[in-house]
Amino acid sequence: MNVSTSREPAKIAGMFDAIARRYDTLNHLLSAGLDRRWRRLAIRALKLRPQDRLLDMCTGTADLAIAAVTSPAGAPGDVVGIDFSGEMLRLGLAKVRAAGLAARVRLVRGDATRVPLPDDSVDAAAVAFGIRNVVDRDRGCREFARVLRPGGRLAVLEFGTPRWPGVKQVYQWYFRAVLPRIGGLISGNSDAYAYLPASVGEFPAPDQFAAVLRAAGFSEVEWKSLTFGVVYLYVAIK
Repeated sequence: MNVSTSREPAKIAGMFDAIARRYDTLNHLLSAGLDRRWRRLAIRALKLRPQDRLLDMCTGTADLAIAAVTSPAGAPGDVVGIDFSGEMLRLGLAKVRAAGLAARVRLVRGDATRVPLPDDSVDAAAVAFGIRNVVDRDRGCREFARVLRPGGRLAVLEFGTPRWPGVKQVYQWYFRAVLPRIGGLISGNSDAYAYLPASVGEFPAPDQFAAVLRAAGFSEVEWKSLTFGVVYLYVAIK
């Protein structure tokens, strides 16, 4: 079956609007709860301070934003979460209010290629499993560099493909055969969970994406694999 991996903004926003209600449930289920650990590692890598402002791009339902301001390993003063899916933001806002964090987490509708923030206005930035969906990744990375203050840190979580023999084959079977069926059954949107493995397959290799970050204006870029290479964590400094 041919799966469209078009990153046209209206298509991607509509897809996430359609699956928003089941999004958190499926994230935790399909990752066996590891998504929470991956976010914690990204937050820790940012080395946040109490006076810092964090940009959470492609915030979705605000999981990373909430985890950041409640992190025992160092929390920012406040977070601006940006996404272009109105339904995801609606659910995220309900979670923020339920947690009593409305004074510290502000959610805004916006586009990763035109971030609605001034130059040099945030101390740290993160994007968890969202850069893959940005229509112009180069421009999105330049936007991160633009809004970050000098010395600011960026953390990017994105799916990858394990390279270990055995692990790679099992993962590809799960990712291509099992995950789309479960995701489609629970969410009611089979296209969204067929898009996921297809889009991961088209994402640049770690060294190639690191080169994109350097070209965008980041002087230091490192990456490491998590969970046998299922996910990569990139950390870059402006």
